[in-house]
Amino acid sequence: MSNVPQDLSYVSSHEWIRNEGDGIVTIGVTDFAQQQLGDVVFVELPDVGAQLVCEDEFGVIESVKAASDLFAPVSGEVIAVNEQLDDDPELINSDPYGDAWLLQIRLSSASELEQLLDADAYSELCEE
Repeated sequence: MSNVPQDLSYVSSHEWIRNEGDGIVTIGVTDFAQQQLGDVVFVELPDVGAQLVCEDEFGVIESVKAASDLFAPVSGEVIAVNEQLDDDPELINSDPYGDAWLLQIRLSSASELEQLLDADAYSELCEE
């Protein structure tokens, strides 16, 4: 079974969300997702300043096996992207909940956080 930290929130498209407070969240891909993808070789992320809409595509992650779209778990403005992934995309495989975060967003609507899955619900989803 993959690692599912209890202090994060999740969506069914396998992104995790860390609430940093003050309307800021950090987003990444889950351990389950990186296991399914295999060795990650490329990540395409939006520019800082981009406006994301919940459930819309915001980027692409490519592995030796497949390319998968990334979907915004919440709406808001991109305030930071992890530029380290440009040179080191395999961080997603080795540290999906740490150094391999994808982006930070300033939320448009904090109420969207209430729709996210907790760790137990996400674990159940992965087991199905």
